[in-house]
Amino acid sequence: MTERGFHLFDTPVGPCGIAWGDRGVVGVQLPQSSESAVRARIRREFPGAREAAPPPEVQRAVEGIVALLSGETSDLSAVELDMRQVPPFHRRVYEAARTIPPGATLSYGEIAARLGEPGAARDVGSALGQNPFAIVVPCHRVLAANGKLGGFSAHGGIRTKLRLLSIEGVQAPGTVPLFERGPHAR
Repeated sequence: MTERGFHLFDTPVGPCGIAWGDRGVVGVQLPQSSESAVRARIRREFPGAREAAPPPEVQRAVEGIVALLSGETSDLSAVELDMRQVPPFHRRVYEAARTIPPGATLSYGEIAARLGEPGAARDVGSALGQNPFAIVVPCHRVLAANGKLGGFSAHGGIRTKLRLLSIEGVQAPGTVPLFERGPHAR
């Protein structure tokens, strides 16, 4: 990987995008309302990136994301992320969130405690709200205290978070499943 590029791809929940550079993935875009909206968002977030076929390591990440969003077991922990532009605290939060397996959740407070900063739950939430690597850094698996959903800054907000959790077989306490799990979930 020598230059910045991006690629759009279809998933069972809609069109997504991925951007990369010479040191790994620099961003993942969850579904927007249309492919053109995904393209516009990626171009805004990663100016100068050109649309191209992904290199093999990025293609493997795409395949893993598609599998996960299809309700299949998919481990994205090996996806190489370029976090050079990520503040150090955010990097630590993202690394902790990446340890949460599909189908499991942690709270913002539990992430903060794992970082040795038990009073930093709000800071964890803020970092996850700026997560440029959605799905690969599974911010949707992080809930507020007492199992409440908390926020979600991706297109669709809480509805998208619920959908992602439902695909993984998680039902947040006090909620009704909104979507079917599996490859036909829409």
